[in-house]
Amino acid sequence: MSGIGFHIDGSTAVLTLDNVAKLNALTIQMLDALDARVQEVERDSSLRCLIVTGTGDKAFCCGADIGAWGDLSPAEFSRHWVRDGHRIFDRLARLGKPTIAAINGHAFGGGLELASCCDLRLVAPRATLALPEARVGIVPGWSGTQRLTRLIPEGAVKEMALFGRRIGAERAVALGFATEVADVPLARALEMAADIQGLSPRAVEISKNMIHAAVGEDTQAVVEALGSAAAAASADREEGVAAFMEKRNPHFSGL
Repeated sequence: MSGIGFHIDGSTAVLTLDNVAKLNALTIQMLDALDARVQEVERDSSLRCLIVTGTGDKAFCCGADIGAWGDLSPAEFSRHWVRDGHRIFDRLARLGKPTIAAINGHAFGGGLELASCCDLRLVAPRATLALPEARVGIVPGWSGTQRLTRLIPEGAVKEMALFGRRIGAERAVALGFATEVADVPLARALEMAADIQGLSPRAVEISKNMIHAAVGEDTQAVVEALGSAAAAASADREEGVAAFMEKRNPHFSGL
Protein backbone atom coordinates (compact mmCIF):
# COMPACT_ATOMS: atom_id res chain seq x y z
CA MET A 1 0.00 0.00 0.00
CA SER A 2 1.45 3.36 -1.05
CA GLY A 3 -0.85 5.42 1.15
CA ILE A 4 -1.83 7.48 -1.89
CA GLY A 5 -5.19 7.17 -3.64
CA PHE A 6 -5.54 8.37 -7.21
CA HIS A 7 -8.50 8.59 -9.55
CA ILE A 8 -9.62 10.55 -12.59
CA ASP A 9 -12.86 12.56 -12.63
CA GLY A 10 -13.30 13.70 -16.23
CA SER A 11 -10.21 15.76 -16.96
CA THR A 12 -9.37 16.28 -13.28
CA ALA A 13 -6.98 14.07 -11.33
CA VAL A 14 -7.69 13.62 -7.62
CA LEU A 15 -4.80 12.56 -5.38
CA THR A 16 -5.80 11.47 -1.88
CA LEU A 17 -3.47 11.09 1.09
CA ASP A 18 -4.64 7.83 2.67
CA ASN A 19 -2.96 7.07 5.98
CA VAL A 20 -5.98 7.83 8.13
CA ALA A 21 -4.77 5.88 11.18
CA LYS A 22 -1.92 8.41 11.46
CA LEU A 23 -3.94 11.44 10.33
CA ASN A 24 -2.56 11.06 6.80
CA ALA A 25 1.03 11.60 7.96
CA LEU A 26 3.52 11.25 5.11
CA THR A 27 5.76 8.21 4.78
CA ILE A 28 8.61 7.53 2.36
CA GLN A 29 6.29 5.33 0.30
CA MET A 30 3.69 8.10 0.16
CA LEU A 31 6.29 10.64 -0.98
CA ASP A 32 7.48 8.30 -3.74
CA ALA A 33 3.90 7.67 -4.88
CA LEU A 34 3.14 11.40 -4.79
CA ASP A 35 6.17 12.05 -6.98
CA ALA A 36 5.13 9.41 -9.50
CA ARG A 37 1.52 10.60 -9.69
CA VAL A 38 2.49 14.24 -10.22
CA GLN A 39 4.76 13.18 -13.09
CA GLU A 40 1.87 11.17 -14.53
CA VAL A 41 -0.44 14.21 -14.42
CA GLU A 42 2.23 16.42 -16.00
CA ARG A 43 2.64 14.07 -18.97
CA ASP A 44 -1.05 13.32 -19.59
CA SER A 45 -2.36 16.05 -21.90
CA SER A 46 -5.97 14.96 -21.26
CA LEU A 47 -5.73 16.08 -17.62
CA ARG A 48 -6.41 19.74 -16.93
CA CYS A 49 -6.24 20.02 -13.14
CA LEU A 50 -4.92 18.21 -10.06
CA ILE A 51 -6.70 18.19 -6.69
CA VAL A 52 -4.86 17.09 -3.56
CA THR A 53 -6.92 16.06 -0.53
CA GLY A 54 -6.90 13.69 2.45
CA THR A 55 -8.95 10.76 3.68
CA GLY A 56 -11.50 11.38 6.43
CA ASP A 57 -12.65 14.61 8.04
CA LYS A 58 -10.04 15.04 10.79
CA ALA A 59 -6.87 15.76 8.84
CA PHE A 60 -5.68 16.80 5.43
CA CYS A 61 -2.19 15.81 6.56
CA CYS A 62 -0.60 16.15 9.99
CA GLY A 63 2.93 16.25 8.66
CA ALA A 64 5.60 13.61 8.31
CA ASP A 65 5.34 10.28 10.06
CA ILE A 66 7.94 10.42 12.86
CA GLY A 67 8.41 6.69 12.45
CA ALA A 68 9.74 7.35 8.96
CA TRP A 69 12.49 9.74 10.01
CA GLY A 70 12.95 9.50 13.77
CA ASP A 71 15.83 6.99 13.59
CA LEU A 72 17.70 8.63 10.73
CA SER A 73 21.17 10.03 11.37
CA PRO A 74 21.57 13.82 11.02
CA ALA A 75 23.28 13.31 7.65
CA GLU A 76 20.58 10.96 6.36
CA PHE A 77 17.86 13.26 7.64
CA SER A 78 19.33 16.27 5.84
CA ARG A 79 20.53 14.64 2.64
CA HIS A 80 17.65 12.30 1.98
CA TRP A 81 14.49 12.96 3.98
CA VAL A 82 14.60 16.76 3.72
CA ARG A 83 16.12 17.05 0.25
CA ASP A 84 14.00 14.29 -1.30
CA GLY A 85 10.85 15.79 0.20
CA HIS A 86 11.83 19.22 -1.09
CA ARG A 87 12.42 17.85 -4.60
CA ILE A 88 9.03 16.11 -4.63
CA PHE A 89 7.18 19.14 -3.25
CA ASP A 90 8.93 21.36 -5.80
CA ARG A 91 7.67 19.10 -8.58
CA LEU A 92 4.11 19.63 -7.36
CA ALA A 93 4.57 23.38 -6.99
CA ARG A 94 5.96 23.66 -10.53
CA LEU A 95 3.41 21.42 -12.22
CA GLY A 96 2.34 23.15 -15.42
CA LYS A 97 -1.36 22.59 -14.70
CA PRO A 98 -3.59 24.24 -12.07
CA THR A 99 -3.63 22.56 -8.66
CA ILE A 100 -6.07 22.82 -5.76
CA ALA A 101 -5.56 21.66 -2.19
CA ALA A 102 -8.90 20.54 -0.74
CA ILE A 103 -7.96 20.82 2.93
CA ASN A 104 -10.54 18.56 4.53
CA GLY A 105 -9.02 18.78 8.04
CA HIS A 106 -5.95 19.90 9.95
CA ALA A 107 -2.81 20.73 7.94
CA PHE A 108 0.26 20.58 10.16
CA GLY A 109 3.96 20.68 9.36
CA GLY A 110 4.62 18.85 6.11
CA GLY A 111 0.90 18.82 5.41
CA LEU A 112 0.78 22.61 5.50
CA GLU A 113 3.89 22.74 3.33
CA LEU A 114 2.24 20.35 0.87
CA ALA A 115 -0.87 22.53 0.66
CA SER A 116 1.38 25.55 0.10
CA CYS A 117 2.63 23.94 -3.11
CA CYS A 118 -0.84 24.12 -4.70
CA ASP A 119 -2.19 27.11 -6.65
CA LEU A 120 -5.42 27.42 -4.63
CA ARG A 121 -6.46 26.15 -1.23
CA LEU A 122 -9.96 25.45 0.09
CA VAL A 123 -10.38 24.79 3.82
CA ALA A 124 -12.99 22.95 5.82
CA PRO A 125 -14.56 25.04 8.63
CA ARG A 126 -12.85 23.05 11.42
CA ALA A 127 -9.44 22.83 9.75
CA THR A 128 -6.45 24.47 11.39
CA LEU A 129 -2.95 25.22 10.16
CA ALA A 130 0.21 24.73 12.21
CA LEU A 131 3.99 24.38 12.07
CA PRO A 132 4.61 22.23 15.18
CA GLU A 133 8.12 21.02 14.31
CA ALA A 134 9.77 22.75 17.29
CA ARG A 135 7.73 20.53 19.63
CA VAL A 136 9.84 17.55 18.51
CA GLY A 137 13.12 19.42 18.17
CA ILE A 138 13.24 20.04 14.42
CA VAL A 139 12.37 22.87 12.03
CA PRO A 140 10.14 23.11 8.92
CA GLY A 141 12.10 21.38 6.18
CA TRP A 142 9.89 21.25 3.11
CA SER A 143 9.55 25.01 2.40
CA GLY A 144 7.58 26.07 5.49
CA THR A 145 9.94 28.97 6.10
CA GLN A 146 10.34 29.78 2.40
CA ARG A 147 7.37 29.16 0.11
CA LEU A 148 4.83 29.64 2.90
CA THR A 149 6.35 33.02 3.75
CA ARG A 150 5.64 34.13 0.18
CA LEU A 151 1.96 33.25 0.66
CA ILE A 152 1.17 34.78 4.05
CA PRO A 153 2.71 37.54 6.19
CA GLU A 154 5.96 36.79 7.97
CA GLY A 155 4.32 37.40 11.34
CA ALA A 156 1.75 34.65 10.78
CA VAL A 157 4.47 32.14 9.89
CA LYS A 158 6.35 33.15 13.04
CA GLU A 159 3.21 32.68 15.14
CA MET A 160 3.09 29.06 14.04
CA ALA A 161 6.81 28.22 13.89
CA LEU A 162 8.09 30.22 16.88
CA PHE A 163 5.10 30.27 19.22
CA GLY A 164 3.30 27.06 18.32
CA ARG A 165 0.01 28.79 17.56
CA ARG A 166 -2.63 27.40 15.21
CA ILE A 167 -4.49 29.37 12.56
CA GLY A 168 -8.16 28.61 11.92
CA ALA A 169 -10.04 28.42 8.63
CA GLU A 170 -11.50 31.93 8.62
CA ARG A 171 -8.16 33.49 9.43
CA ALA A 172 -6.50 31.40 6.72
CA VAL A 173 -8.83 33.07 4.22
CA ALA A 174 -8.24 36.52 5.72
CA LEU A 175 -4.48 36.02 5.40
CA GLY A 176 -4.86 35.04 1.75
CA PHE A 177 -3.64 31.48 2.26
CA ALA A 178 -7.02 29.94 1.42
CA THR A 179 -9.46 31.00 -1.28
CA GLU A 180 -12.54 30.15 0.75
CA VAL A 181 -14.00 28.04 3.53
CA ALA A 182 -15.99 25.13 2.08
CA ASP A 183 -18.12 22.61 3.97
CA VAL A 184 -16.96 19.89 1.56
CA PRO A 185 -13.64 21.10 0.12
CA LEU A 186 -13.29 18.27 -2.41
CA ALA A 187 -16.75 18.89 -3.92
CA ARG A 188 -16.01 22.60 -4.18
CA ALA A 189 -12.60 21.88 -5.71
CA LEU A 190 -14.21 19.70 -8.38
CA GLU A 191 -16.61 22.53 -9.21
CA MET A 192 -13.71 24.94 -9.61
CA ALA A 193 -11.77 22.44 -11.72
CA ALA A 194 -14.75 22.21 -14.07
CA ASP A 195 -14.45 25.95 -14.74
CA ILE A 196 -11.07 25.34 -16.35
CA GLN A 197 -12.59 23.39 -19.22
CA GLY A 198 -13.49 26.52 -21.19
CA LEU A 199 -9.97 27.94 -20.98
CA SER A 200 -6.99 27.43 -23.26
CA PRO A 201 -4.66 24.82 -21.67
CA ARG A 202 -1.62 26.50 -23.19
CA ALA A 203 -2.64 29.97 -22.05
CA VAL A 204 -3.28 28.68 -18.54
CA GLU A 205 0.11 26.98 -18.41
CA ILE A 206 1.96 30.07 -19.65
CA SER A 207 0.04 32.32 -17.25
CA LYS A 208 0.99 30.07 -14.34
CA ASN A 209 4.65 30.17 -15.39
CA MET A 210 4.61 33.95 -15.65
CA ILE A 211 3.03 34.34 -12.22
CA HIS A 212 5.59 31.95 -10.73
CA ALA A 213 8.41 33.95 -12.27
CA ALA A 214 7.00 37.09 -10.64
CA VAL A 215 7.05 35.54 -7.15
CA GLY A 216 10.37 33.74 -7.51
CA GLU A 217 9.10 30.17 -7.95
CA ASP A 218 11.74 28.43 -10.10
CA THR A 219 12.35 31.70 -12.00
CA GLN A 220 15.38 30.57 -13.99
CA ALA A 221 13.71 27.46 -15.37
CA VAL A 222 10.49 29.41 -16.09
CA VAL A 223 12.35 32.07 -18.09
CA GLU A 224 14.18 29.46 -20.14
CA ALA A 225 11.02 27.40 -20.69
CA LEU A 226 9.10 30.44 -21.97
CA GLY A 227 12.01 31.51 -24.15
CA SER A 228 12.46 28.01 -25.51
CA ALA A 229 8.76 27.77 -26.37
CA ALA A 230 8.93 31.06 -28.28
CA ALA A 231 12.01 29.92 -30.18
CA ALA A 232 10.46 26.52 -30.94
CA ALA A 233 7.44 28.22 -32.55
CA SER A 234 9.58 30.30 -34.92
CA ALA A 235 10.25 29.82 -38.62
CA ASP A 236 13.96 29.98 -37.80
CA ARG A 237 13.65 26.84 -35.70
CA GLU A 238 11.98 25.00 -38.58
CA GLU A 239 14.69 26.17 -40.95
CA GLY A 240 17.48 25.28 -38.53
CA VAL A 241 16.21 21.73 -38.06
CA ALA A 242 15.59 21.28 -41.78
CA ALA A 243 19.09 22.54 -42.64
CA PHE A 244 20.67 20.19 -40.10
CA MET A 245 18.77 17.18 -41.46
CA GLU A 246 19.59 18.15 -45.07
CA LYS A 247 23.25 18.85 -44.22
CA ARG A 248 23.21 22.39 -45.61
CA ASN A 249 23.71 25.90 -44.29
CA PRO A 250 20.53 27.43 -42.79
CA HIS A 251 18.90 30.54 -44.24
CA PHE A 252 17.34 32.28 -41.25
CA SER A 253 14.58 34.86 -41.79
CA GLY A 254 14.27 36.09 -38.21
CA LEU A 255 10.61 35.08 -38.17
